Amino acid sequence: MNQTATMSGSIATDQTYNDKVVRQFAVMTIVWGIVGMLVGVIIAAQLIWPDLTYGISWLSYGRLRPLHTNAVIFAFGGSALFATSYYVVQRTCHARLFSDTLASFTFWGWNAVIVAAAITLPLGLTMGKEYAELEWPIALLIAVVWVSYAVVFFGTIVKRKIKHIYVANWFFGAFILTVAVLHIVNNLAMPAGLFKSYSVYSGAVDAMVQWWYGHNAVGFFLTAGFLGMMYYFVPRQANRPIYSYRLSIVHFWSLIAIYMWAGPHHLHYTSLPDWAQTLGMIFSLILLAPSWGGMINGIMTLSGAWHKLRTDPILRFMIVALSFYGMSTFEGPMMSIKTVNALSHYTDWTIGHVHSGALGWVAMISIGCLYSLLPRVWGVEKMYSIKAIEWHFWTSTIGTVLYIVAMWAAGLMQGIMWRTFNDDGTLTYTFIEVLARTEPFYMLRLLGGIVFLSGMFFMVWNVYKTWQTAPNRSASVAIPQPA
Repeated sequence: MNQTATMSGSIATDQTYNDKVVRQFAVMTIVWGIVGMLVGVIIAAQLIWPDLTYGISWLSYGRLRPLHTNAVIFAFGGSALFATSYYVVQRTCHARLFSDTLASFTFWGWNAVIVAAAITLPLGLTMGKEYAELEWPIALLIAVVWVSYAVVFFGTIVKRKIKHIYVANWFFGAFILTVAVLHIVNNLAMPAGLFKSYSVYSGAVDAMVQWWYGHNAVGFFLTAGFLGMMYYFVPRQANRPIYSYRLSIVHFWSLIAIYMWAGPHHLHYTSLPDWAQTLGMIFSLILLAPSWGGMINGIMTLSGAWHKLRTDPILRFMIVALSFYGMSTFEGPMMSIKTVNALSHYTDWTIGHVHSGALGWVAMISIGCLYSLLPRVWGVEKMYSIKAIEWHFWTSTIGTVLYIVAMWAAGLMQGIMWRTFNDDGTLTYTFIEVLARTEPFYMLRLLGGIVFLSGMFFMVWNVYKTWQTAPNRSASVAIPQPA
């Protein structure tokens, strides 16, 4: 079946899509994005001015930093994934969501998780695991919400009116299933009270399971899910079929097969067995091929339509996001090489790498997809102000570049200074000396964060004005039938 027809359709019936939940998640994506990025700006400032929050424990760096990561990954990124996957699966299957009740539960349940995280993390109630800090009652609620999400998504696939399953749904489906397994396995714990628990794993095994989870949370939550967005919205916005449908299938299966094995590269030079560290490095290097295959497939979709980038800032968001995706998926395998990792690990180079993916890829593809999605679910032709999208694009791009360049430079400087020895074998520089020389880069990082955050307020204004122009703000959308 022609994939463009699968994505658009033509003949309407009296059936309707459930776009209410799409609109709800889309709006909360913007709200939680601002909250998470604001907390990020605050903790960036705290690294320059440690007394910024006057010693208030629940506003300390150690409490706010996990709040920032959970807010931007699960609140902002998660809401974007819910919104786009619910939108895409209905359009590509020509079917309403499997259960409106369950879909509504996923919205309220997911936001209950986020509010619970916003309360417990500043109070210091945490499991202490990267990206898996939330204590067992909240972790249980996440599991319930996620299983409901899987039922809604795959139930819609089952009731589809189109025989073909469009490739975006393969990526969304893999992300949903894998995250469920990762979350459940890594959060196996023995409760020791309402807000305290202990992992069932210990020592190096706990570290291994944690970074099997941690890296694959990046690989599936922050990569596969957002590639699902890319495979629908880039062709949709460019009004062209994906460059190579065959390449998209190769991209999917190779990514799925390889990503699971790359986690141990987070544990180089630790007590993890050397063979496991080497295995993580090898699979990380192999991972470059499918990652760049997906990037090329997305960017080359514009073949013959490059001129659209001059006038369409939404498409520009998406293509620049793909460029950052290519950059960070080259950098990650390079940093997994043991000799490179000996220089980069525990430095701000790692922070720069993470944010080239988080700001450049995840945030920018999400923003571009929301700008493409929102007019359609409100029944208007386009966003209220294209000029405001232009401003948002440039603030996002400049903010990201300032941030990652500052951290790359700081990280290389730190790694080199920490490896410099005197003739007698003692360190040339103390930790405090390295920290003092890092401060200018922290100032530049803070500026980049502020610039990126400022762009989100262009989005708030633009989305609000677009909503005001909608003829029927709660209108349903007719389901097209295959020709």
